[in-house]
Amino acid sequence: MSEPQAPSSASASDQDPAGQPITALRGVGPQLAERLARLHLATVQDLLFHLPLRYEDRDTVRRLGALRPGESGVVIGRVEHAGIAEGRRKRLIVQISDGTGSADLVFFHFHPGQRQQMRPGTPIRCFGELRPGPTGPQMVHPEYRLGPRASAGDEGPHGLTPVYPTTQGLHQQTLRKLIDQALALARHMPDWLPAELTRELGLPALAEALYYVHKPPVDADTAPLVEGRHPCVQRLAVEELLAHHLSMRRLRAHLQAAADAPTIHGDGRLTRRLLDSLPFALTEAQRRVDRELAEDMTRSVPMLRLVQGDVGSGKTVVAALAALRAVEAGYQAAIMAPTELLAEQHWRSFNEWLAPLDIPVGWVSGRAAGRRREAMLAALAAGDYPVVVGTHALFQDDVRFQALGLVIVDEQHRFGVHQRLALKEKGHRGRSQPHQIIMTATPIPRTLAMTAYADLDVSVIDQLPPGRKPVKTVAVSETRRDEVVARIGAALAQGRQAYWVCTLIEDSEVLEAQAAEETYAALQAALPGHRVGLVHGRMKPADKDTVMADFAAGRIGLLVATTVIEVGVNVPNASLMIIENAERLGLAQLHQLRGRVGRGEAESSCVLMYHGPLSQAARARLEVLRRSNDGFEIARRDLEIRGPGELLGTRQTGELSYRVADLNRDAGLLPRVQVLGDRLQQAHPERVEPLVRRWVGASERYGQV
Repeated sequence: MSEPQAPSSASASDQDPAGQPITALRGVGPQLAERLARLHLATVQDLLFHLPLRYEDRDTVRRLGALRPGESGVVIGRVEHAGIAEGRRKRLIVQISDGTGSADLVFFHFHPGQRQQMRPGTPIRCFGELRPGPTGPQMVHPEYRLGPRASAGDEGPHGLTPVYPTTQGLHQQTLRKLIDQALALARHMPDWLPAELTRELGLPALAEALYYVHKPPVDADTAPLVEGRHPCVQRLAVEELLAHHLSMRRLRAHLQAAADAPTIHGDGRLTRRLLDSLPFALTEAQRRVDRELAEDMTRSVPMLRLVQGDVGSGKTVVAALAALRAVEAGYQAAIMAPTELLAEQHWRSFNEWLAPLDIPVGWVSGRAAGRRREAMLAALAAGDYPVVVGTHALFQDDVRFQALGLVIVDEQHRFGVHQRLALKEKGHRGRSQPHQIIMTATPIPRTLAMTAYADLDVSVIDQLPPGRKPVKTVAVSETRRDEVVARIGAALAQGRQAYWVCTLIEDSEVLEAQAAEETYAALQAALPGHRVGLVHGRMKPADKDTVMADFAAGRIGLLVATTVIEVGVNVPNASLMIIENAERLGLAQLHQLRGRVGRGEAESSCVLMYHGPLSQAARARLEVLRRSNDGFEIARRDLEIRGPGELLGTRQTGELSYRVADLNRDAGLLPRVQVLGDRLQQAHPERVEPLVRRWVGASERYGQV
């Protein structure tokens, strides 16, 4: 197949017929377009990249006697008997046979005329999955054809029939007809990957790959197609990964070319005093990352650096050193956290470290109002607060800085990218923009960081402070609840503290999870000699703060909480963590919760209490936690299980959405994608924009706010 020539104009992708809206296809009216939109199918090319979940062979007739339970196939036989079975739900049962075996066809939804059509001796051709039934093999709601046409083959070209992801009211046949129309247009799609590059990779041309994945021949091995290992699927994955990679490169170039940054050369007077005052020495990993940040801040190009590290690795003190360098050079530093709880924890830490250095630390909260808020904002604008900590309230319109030189965003994946960039705009003075540090306690696998944060340099604090003991983790059934409560009582009697984390606030029969409020009442009754506290997201902020302060001060022994305490709580005396319904949480969240203990001298334990029976995936998650305390290994497994969108918290935002590529499966392609990006930009720069537009589209705009 010859390679289409790439137009050199900026409107190259306008010449791509697959870029047309989906309403350009025959039969797509407003109602159907609305249903397709639920699957994020808005253009012809969206349909082309909507790959099958599996394939069905509807050409090869199978013998009933040879078809095994769990297999799908076409069978041709005769109706032996049809009747209506009474019970909780009426159902039409049709017995068929083909001379080699027999099976029941079961219909829960049927009309009276159907039974009349199923006369004994009538030829029938049906397709479905054979399952074990109460009286023998059965097919539930198979597709079927009666009469003389039963022995004829399906109309249309022979091959495997694709089965697509769909939504309510959108039938497989409708999707297949629309994708057939899209494939006819695909023959004229420009192939933005030059032929010499795809040949070197051993991959087919775009149109060839698309046709094969949607219409494989009947003898094709479907396992590599479904699993994404087939060269035709890999061809699409390479192009998609390349488009995202180039998009992130463009974002970084745009951010750095559009602005200068203040050159921050601290004189060391404040950083030295902080280091001398700390009761611990920095780890080598902390010192390395501190050097990387310091070097970046001396440049006139805005720093864009991700600092990631496991729970307890000491990211906050590294951030404090960077903030002090900005203050030494006459600039302000802003630290933003996603929750009031975490922001207040940062404020306490920064205030504890910086107040002895005569550096006042401001606090901007969404709860502050009236004169108090006005006074804080006026002081901030006047430069009276060199360092300020806050929540999303920091990027509200009325917040002004005198000279913002550094922005530190913690747990960035909990904010939208728009919000992070909005805070960056606060430091605009002409072309000057502040440096940015993005921190996360959710370790991100290298493959994911290379793609999701390709616009950032990455620093890793991959070393825990000496003496930090691993948390012993066990998984127990909720049937052993009484044993767990007794263990808590023993820990409290020894002067220790404990957490009990619930996944819900109110009871839900659907989710079968114990409510936090109900658990709180039960534990109060079971532990009468100890004070039990309750924290959840629906409490009034002041009430929540009071409970947290009492727990931190040791006045509360057992804290019952929802996952609001996932990040930001530091109580060294807490040595026992109970996570109820642990099977409902992801690995990263479980690891974060477990990180709330193990911060003091005592041996610490985490009990993952589950409601059985466990699914295979849930069992695998709990086993990973039981065996490992390594956040990076846990993050790698989490990526395997949950995928990048959920791991980064961007599933609903469209910021990291892949239609074909899978970052875990296709990790081996990423080094080649980086090389491809270099070659495409150097030899075929005119192809970059249409390639990005094809796969990333309007979502690339998030980097331009």
